[in-house]
Amino acid sequence: MADADVDDRPSALAGGRLRGLHGPSVQQQRCFIPGFGKTTLLSTLLGLVGGQERIVLAEDSAELRPDHPHVVRLEARPANQEGAGLVTLRDLVRQALRMRPDRLVVGEVRGGEAVDLLAALNTGHEGGCGTVHANTATDVPARLEALGTAAGLDRAALHSQLGAGLSAVIHLARDRAGRRRIAEIHVLERNREGLVVTVPALRWGAAGFERERGWERLRVLLGGEPA
Repeated sequence: MADADVDDRPSALAGGRLRGLHGPSVQQQRCFIPGFGKTTLLSTLLGLVGGQERIVLAEDSAELRPDHPHVVRLEARPANQEGAGLVTLRDLVRQALRMRPDRLVVGEVRGGEAVDLLAALNTGHEGGCGTVHANTATDVPARLEALGTAAGLDRAALHSQLGAGLSAVIHLARDRAGRRRIAEIHVLERNREGLVVTVPALRWGAAGFERERGWERLRVLLGGEPA
């Protein structure tokens, strides 16, 4: 993929390496997307999912617009003046699991729903993803750890679910011209302490995407044969 400018979605993604993250070659992949342009990229990736699959979206406010024929949208709701009727994003994630989704998507993970999403990704669903605010791809495990801890999940349990449930992290950033761009893609592995860390697989450079240490694992995730 010569250019990964998110503002040029069809040319950047439809024929590029990212197709495998949600396309038919990879049936059980899960990813988190930090950085600028998260909603745009996630909508585009979801448009690559097979038309026979059911996508369930859980969002605080409806922002994702995937071009897909089988989408169920769930939207959070504030309480009314009497304090009744509140529906949280965490409520939506739990409700989504009852809808038998092929792909479960949380528009933006920023609270206790992180725990429910990770649990869902470890219970046999075909795949899923979400977006999260983080400075770099490397920071995503720590960010999810903070959210999970605040929701009552201990560190060991969170990293166990994270390691089994998450496949890749796609980090977006703005370049010097102000364009949103895929800056890097990481895969995950456990360190000596058993904690999940990210490993760079592809990084955007002056000549385009450059392969890093995690490339072989990413290649297999995208449907390639093991070396």
